[in-house]
Amino acid sequence: MAGRVAELKTLIENDVPDSLATGIAHIYQMWQSHKSGKMSDWEETRQFLFATDTRSTSTGLLPHKNSTTLPKLTQIRDNLHANYMAALFPNDEWLKWEGYSEEDDTAEKRKSIQAYMSNKLRQSGFRNVVSKLVYDYIDYGNCFGDTYYTKESSENIDGEEIVAYEGPRAYRVSPYDIVFNPAAMDFDHSPKIVKSIKTLNELRAEAMEQPDMKYDLSVIERAANIRSKSSAYDAADFNKAMAYSIDGFGSLHEYYQSGYVEILEFQGDIADENGTFLRNYMITVIDRRYVVRKVPNPSWTGKDTMVHGGWRSRPDNLWAMGPLDNLVGIQYRIDHLENLKADAMDKAVDPVKLIKGNVDEFEDAPGEYAFGDPDSDVVELGKNLNGVIAADNNIQMLMQTMEEMAGAPKQAMGIRTPGEKTAYEVQQLENASSRIFQQKATDFEINVLEPLLNNMLAEARRNLSGVDVARVMDDDLGVEGFLKISKEDLSAKGKLRPIGARHFAARAQLLQNLNGVYSSPVGQMIAPHTSSIGLAGLVEDSLGLARYQIYKPNVAVFEQMETQKLMNQAQEDIEAQAMTPIEDEGIG
Repeated sequence: MAGRVAELKTLIENDVPDSLATGIAHIYQMWQSHKSGKMSDWEETRQFLFATDTRSTSTGLLPHKNSTTLPKLTQIRDNLHANYMAALFPNDEWLKWEGYSEEDDTAEKRKSIQAYMSNKLRQSGFRNVVSKLVYDYIDYGNCFGDTYYTKESSENIDGEEIVAYEGPRAYRVSPYDIVFNPAAMDFDHSPKIVKSIKTLNELRAEAMEQPDMKYDLSVIERAANIRSKSSAYDAADFNKAMAYSIDGFGSLHEYYQSGYVEILEFQGDIADENGTFLRNYMITVIDRRYVVRKVPNPSWTGKDTMVHGGWRSRPDNLWAMGPLDNLVGIQYRIDHLENLKADAMDKAVDPVKLIKGNVDEFEDAPGEYAFGDPDSDVVELGKNLNGVIAADNNIQMLMQTMEEMAGAPKQAMGIRTPGEKTAYEVQQLENASSRIFQQKATDFEINVLEPLLNNMLAEARRNLSGVDVARVMDDDLGVEGFLKISKEDLSAKGKLRPIGARHFAARAQLLQNLNGVYSSPVGQMIAPHTSSIGLAGLVEDSLGLARYQIYKPNVAVFEQMETQKLMNQAQEDIEAQAMTPIEDEGIG
């Protein structure tokens, strides 16, 4: 056994690891340990979110006979997600291109870029990706996304290539899989390491089929070779030779025998093994021993394309808090009170019995008798239920407090606050009560959606070859058509701006103020100075009705004239028919 252990140790140690790879692995371990407390909080939150009873949560440690959970935390999560998605995508006109010069902001350039991106976002399932990011934003308080350019194709039986999708894609990065320096100035200035797991064959195929990835195939074969040589040793040999483990695998032996490869993708600035400073590099490490790729990041922005959104920022720490973090304790309290109340009700209905003296065994049912000695007795120990009513009231109060603390307005759930109000007062209260929600939705839009969309556009500019076709709506004719888009059509200085959440809040406030002004005496005073055409344009823009062409200068007058002409013509035809004599037909 000792000889086998020595051979295995020599085998692994003689396969000298890359110093850059081990350095990145060390950084990963250090930053992962910094995140351990945060992951413990996430795990507790997830237990309450998906619990069907208290046995799977920390409330289950309490000595309750009942194990009911009231899923208030889950309901708040679903409510926030539904309202965030409704605010981010209120209609189909949520995306806007803003050029930085007159040349870059022409109607043709704006139409091409918006049409291309709208088609790619729809084809690539962008809203589903955003939905997952919003869930991360709520569950963990942190969401991460990135982009890449892909060409997905297949061959038919005739050998013809069929392209299913070509273009940029956005994807979610799990908060569990990414680490970075939490004390950095901001997320953009911190290096990142993203962990992923693939099979060795998948990694080999990716290196061979996608040369643009620039993976070193010889390094992959080197990793495969040590797996092949170490397969002759058992778990005991590994445990004695190398006390080493990799996240997600019990031991190094299990890792090598699993057929999987741990991949650490480093992005950012680092010094290599020679002391050379590498600015904005992508370095891929496998097995925490080998560097399989070391290339400059091809991004046009001069930095990596990873984006991060945090729900509640913390000073001097980039790991933000989520809306549910402070509510887990209240959920614990609610479940505790609910089961305490249920236990009290059970004891009141079926109380504990105090038996004195010798009493024969009896059936505890209506109409039954208990027999015992003259000095024996059976007494029910009743319970006072006043505490049950208090617990009910306390639970309702805690649930209301959770709603308010999460920034989820009750008006958005269709629950009207007490008191009789006018329509203007209801709108005013709704806007005021949802300011936290609006601010968090706007933050997500600015910090996550906007950079994600512009990174997708940059990937398209860098990789698009030939001509792509996008479906567009002709504003003049109101019919759909197709537009051919080339790389030059996408080349412009400017920015894509998602305006769903910002337009959502501003529209509600604008229409509320407008309605308030014109419902007051002030509206009558300024009516002679108000342009009805301009007011129609404001309503059209606020409600997103431009594509329907409802409002045009004096269009109702012309349409009424046309209608009146048709009515007059029809009336003349009827009168002419009435004045025309009917000729008698001869009977043959």
